[in-house]
Amino acid sequence: MDISSASPAKRLPLHPQQEVECRRCEVHCDKVVYPAACIERACPFVYAYEEFGRRYVGCMQKVFSVEIDLAMLEQAERRRDGFGAVKAMRAPLPMCEADVSSCYEAKAADLGCVNPEFFELPLDRPSFRVFARLAPNPER
Repeated sequence: MDISSASPAKRLPLHPQQEVECRRCEVHCDKVVYPAACIERACPFVYAYEEFGRRYVGCMQKVFSVEIDLAMLEQAERRRDGFGAVKAMRAPLPMCEADVSSCYEAKAADLGCVNPEFFELPLDRPSFRVFARLAPNPER
């Protein structure tokens, strides 16, 4: 057997759940986020600006990199299917409504996913805390 003709092993990442796409098999998977949920949840990382008479929204953390026309997003949300998801450009934050979108699922291996850790989404509490100092009420 000729060892030099063997295909090199693919490097496995240290934290596969932090990846935003997986191409380790014939099925192509991407992490996606729902921008409408960011608006609905009043995410502290959503920003908005006005240009050309329209208001656009985006993510300060660049979880998704597109800037979306807010009026069109709201119009799409009134439909039954809603606005939908956009591809995540970095690992979703714990407060993000995230999912994994798979293409070519018919090409899946008989044994299933070769990278099951990729499907782990951040379900824990947010990675930051808000502290408030309350001054004692002198009237009490």
